[in-house]
Amino acid sequence: MSLQAVIEKKLNETFSPSYLVVENESHMHNVPAGSEMHFKVLIVSDSFEGQMLIKRHRAVNKALEEELAGPIHALSMHTFTQDEWAKRNGQVQDSPPCQGGGK
Repeated sequence: MSLQAVIEKKLNETFSPSYLVVENESHMHNVPAGSEMHFKVLIVSDSFEGQMLIKRHRAVNKALEEELAGPIHALSMHTFTQDEWAKRNGQVQDSPPCQGGGK
């Protein structure tokens, strides 16, 4: 199972999201082709209701604790409640291009 699939499985099991996108952004960095080290997570879940952003991010970090201790080098998180997501019209900012690593 790919690391991306593992991340998706764990986040689905932990948060029962109404919307989840896990994007491997490793290709945007100076890493070998086919790497799974840099990820962007967009998750919309009722479980975030009433939580500050830091608490949401800590919950995602805890769900992915094993992966963050090993193969994941970078994780970008966008965590929303249903209402917050609706107000954004389904839009999140694109990740910026890599600034280092000689790429």
